[in-house]
Amino acid sequence: MAILQPEQRVRSKVYLGVTPPISIAESTAREKEVTVTLMEELRRQNTFESEEEARTREIVLGRVAALVKKFVAKVSLIRGLSEAAATAAGGKIFTFGSYRLGVHGPGSDIDTLCVVPKHVLREDFFEFFEPMLKDLQGVTECSGVPEAYVPIIKTKIDGIPLDFLMARLNLSSIPDDLSLQDDSLLQGLDERCVRSLGGSRQIGEILRLVPNVDVFRDALRCIKLWAQRRAIYSNVNGFLGGVAWALLVARICQLYPNAIAGAIVSRFFIIMHQWAWPQPVLLKQIEDGPLQVRVWNPRLYPTDRAHRMPIITPAYPSMCSTHNVTESTQSVMTEEFKRGADIVDKVIVGTAEWSELFAKHDFFLRYRYYLQITASTGDPELQIKWAGTVESRVRQLVMKLEPVDSLIRAHPFIKGFDQVSYCLSETEVKAVVQGDISDAVASRKPEDIEGKEGARTIYTTSFYIGLAIKPKPAGVTGPRKLDISYPTTDFTKMVKMWDKYNEGTMGIYVRHIRSSGLPDNVFDPGERPGKVTAKRAKSSNQPDLPNKRQRSSQTLAELKATTESGTARRASISESLNSKPLPKPTQMPPPSEATPALATAVVKS
Repeated sequence: MAILQPEQRVRSKVYLGVTPPISIAESTAREKEVTVTLMEELRRQNTFESEEEARTREIVLGRVAALVKKFVAKVSLIRGLSEAAATAAGGKIFTFGSYRLGVHGPGSDIDTLCVVPKHVLREDFFEFFEPMLKDLQGVTECSGVPEAYVPIIKTKIDGIPLDFLMARLNLSSIPDDLSLQDDSLLQGLDERCVRSLGGSRQIGEILRLVPNVDVFRDALRCIKLWAQRRAIYSNVNGFLGGVAWALLVARICQLYPNAIAGAIVSRFFIIMHQWAWPQPVLLKQIEDGPLQVRVWNPRLYPTDRAHRMPIITPAYPSMCSTHNVTESTQSVMTEEFKRGADIVDKVIVGTAEWSELFAKHDFFLRYRYYLQITASTGDPELQIKWAGTVESRVRQLVMKLEPVDSLIRAHPFIKGFDQVSYCLSETEVKAVVQGDISDAVASRKPEDIEGKEGARTIYTTSFYIGLAIKPKPAGVTGPRKLDISYPTTDFTKMVKMWDKYNEGTMGIYVRHIRSSGLPDNVFDPGERPGKVTAKRAKSSNQPDLPNKRQRSSQTLAELKATTESGTARRASISESLNSKPLPKPTQMPPPSEATPALATAVVKS
């Protein structure tokens, strides 16, 4: 069957997406000019990997593909298969994520799915494949997380980071020409295998549903860099992950099938800033399939109605890729869409450069008070697992903080900060595990503690939440009281409920700190403002937590800045987006009033 080009699709009323395009017009000369400058800026920003790194990735994937076959053969022999049958059992890898999308950059990880036959169990993946990976030449890191929502092994081979998932199909062998797009392959699989297969299947559908893959990739590379620089690229922390950003860009490409990358980026910000959430973003109509599994349906499931920014995956079974978004993270992203729209408007009319779009975030300069969550152990491999467990639950702390009176926003940062501390005494150890690392400890080297009695090496990972406080009401004088002891104490208890938690080897500590008390490792060289001598920060469960209103680095004039042409274009696009939104999501109820207040904080304005 002949493949229709985008123009032919529109003329024959065969278009991609759930609605007709907004415009099938070609991009203007100016949009073509800014696309050239955009690609030049993306190269200056080092978003493309070198040819040498690309070759290394291909070699590593070839070695991994061979290792997966060896792993399957080994397990097959253990299960009693003959040598011939064990060899024929196969095993295959599929990439997904940014590598499969074609928008990976230098140092990006490769999301890799290992597909195995039915006699290979998930336990075998961690019992046999993980040790085989550790023994592979060139491996410098390797850590399995079998209890994760999607069980995973993280490793680094010849400097290339890889994340491995496993899916066992209901087949006796895995042929080399296997395709995962056949829905019938999902029959008879457990939920974890269906989730593991989802990444590769979703990327395949996204690439099939965009009118021009090259334009899509160029635009997505821009949006991905912008989201990373603005610190809103993190599914686990309540922002959007790679798949969600790809789905948004793909939808804009469907709405403007003949536009080039610069035009797609411009319309992306305009449309996303105006989007009538919780109206979902869909690349195609949601479909039924062969499984008795839940498909996203807000009319049927209350939890689906609660999704604040639903962006729905296209491959069966369709799910919400943004169920982690909270009230706070949505408000942060909305502000960033607005900022992006303003800047790109100026780029189009020639009064700004693309580099302004990619300016670094100001998270550690934006707020006066922060929560610091520190996970600690004495072992580097254990620290990776423990810190990952804590990070996966930080979003829960954000949701517990959001209903607190006087808090406008609990803004989580998208990653943790690792540090290795060489301590000479138990006093230093105690301070380090509480996130308080002195300059003396921070500058100490391993050889400084060699052979010294009582010396210990402590591994810490600290996560941060910025606290925006409501301004003091007019006429109110004196300090105010703010109680966040319940959310922080409840969070600590929840983290310690991890079935592998060991109080003797793992530490978790939550404390509030002023901006002046932030450690140096959260700032780039020269970024930190003049340091002010501050009192030592106190634990969040003590009664004197100070908080003040948000200090924004962006002026009201900057927020309102927009070009006349940009305003006109936004108005035009807005008329094309009128649609009836779904019911507003339900709000998370506040903590029970029966819960006793464990501490009351004083807020001094």
